[in-house]
Formats: sequence, C-alpha cells, structure tokens
Amino acid sequence: MTRQLIEQIIEKVSRGEVVPYLGPGVLFDAHNVISGEAMPATSDGLILAMNKGRPMAPKLMYEFPRAAMNLELKRGRRFIEQFLTRLYKENQWTRAALHDWIQSLSPPYVVDINRDLQLQQSFETTPHYLVRGLARIGGTDYRFVINRYDGTRYSPIEPEAMGADLPILFKPLGSPSPTPSYIASDADFVDYLTELMGGFGVPPFLKNYRKGKQYLFLGMRFIRDTERMVMSDLIYDAGDPAGWALIKEPSEKEIRYCEKKKIIIMNMEPNEFLELAAIPESCPTML
Repeated sequence: MTRQLIEQIIEKVSRGEVVPYLGPGVLFDAHNVISGEAMPATSDGLILAMNKGRPMAPKLMYEFPRAAMNLELKRGRRFIEQFLTRLYKENQWTRAALHDWIQSLSPPYVVDINRDLQLQQSFETTPHYLVRGLARIGGTDYRFVINRYDGTRYSPIEPEAMGADLPILFKPLGSPSPTPSYIASDADFVDYLTELMGGFGVPPFLKNYRKGKQYLFLGMRFIRDTERMVMSDLIYDAGDPAGWALIKEPSEKEIRYCEKKKIIIMNMEPNEFLELAAIPESCPTML
C-alpha cells in the first residue's frame, strides 16, 4: 500500500496537484566537495557553522533564529547575511538525491524553506519564477520579491506579472542568488510572520493558485514553533487532507499537530522514500 500511495502522490506532484515542501532533511546526503563535511541545514548544524564549530549557550542552541539574533546584536545584521552567503554560495556541495528527484519531475510549484541553492540549480536550464521572503525592508508593502529567470539570468518583476506559465520556486527564507536575501534572526521572523499572517508575504497570484493544493513534506519536522508558523500560513487553503509528511518515529507533539492540520504522517526517512519513489511508467511527464 505504501508503494502504491507513493506512486499516486508522485503522479500528482508532476501534475501540480501535490506541492513538494522541502525542509532541512532533504539535504541529508549533501556534503562539501573538498572537506566531505555535511551541508549545514538543520538548526543545530547552522548554529555550529555560524559559531565556528563551537556550541552556544543552551538557550541559544534551542533554535537557529535565536542564535542568529544573538550574533546579529553583537556583530550586525550584515554578519548573518555574509555567513549564509559564504556557506551556500562560496562552497561547493554535492547534489542531494532528493533534489535530483525533484529535478526529474519538474513540478510546477515547489516550496523550499532551506536557504541553499540546490533547488534553483535544479531549474538552471528552465525558465521559472523565484519568490523569496523579505524582512525589515522599507519602501514596499510586500514581504517578498519575485524574479523571473529566462534560462540565463534573473530579472525582478512586479507581482502582477507572475502567472502559471512557468514553474514557481518559493523560498520563503531566502537564498544567496540572484542577490543575498534571508529570513534568519528572530527579528526577521517577527517581521516576516506578522506580514505573512496579514497577507503581505505571499504574491496575489499564489494565493489563488495554491487553493486546494496538497503538500508532500520532505525532510520536515514539526517540532519548532517558527517552522510550524511559516508552514501554516504558506499552505493556507490546502486541500483535504492537506498532505503527507515523511517523519520517522514522530513525537507526540508532531502527531497532534499533524492531526490538527490534516497532514498524514508516513513513518519513513527521506532515503527510505527515495528507495520506493521509482518513477512510475504511468506518468508520461517522467518518461
């Protein structure tokens, strides 16, 4: 039954009915080409990388935004931006298998809460729209910026110029390219989440386009409130069920939360999913 369900979900992903929602766990097998070290993507991994491998105080180790806020107060917001840009743009990383899988499907809409470039690299030969979150920026009513990629370069566009003619990559927490833009510290999240709940964090087109969509949560855990609040607003108007989440041995908190959000838990790791996610022959877009 699990294999049959996965094949059904994959077919819906290719048609755009199910939206891949990528969390830190999708990068489980991405490593630095030179050092072999794992790509920092989880909260703990990012904190250690930001603090030169040294753990911070327990209250700061709780969540990356809290630790980033602490260092931002000491060194400035620019320090956090430079750290994330060096980490994800100036280092060479091996490809994550789940990103290769996403690339093979070419879904019309993907949400990725990581700040790395692998999703954008998956579409580097395909024109697409890139939507990224903004925080603490003046001169705009929105908390997002949209760029159109023509197969060679990104160009900023106004929200009304966005449509369903190209794949949409939504990276709410930002990325290094085309210009560095991140949601990272507590102050960023306070601003971004406030505007997201007020309707200013999602482009108008996406508000209509996402209605009735279901989601496949890959590499996501539902333990930390910050990630749950971002997710809750991004999947507003989801279908029933809202989707499926790959969570190996979920906690009671995760079980209760997913039940509340009508998300079905599939008890498996991303690598186990990949073993079962052979592209079904019945899906013509994957041949």
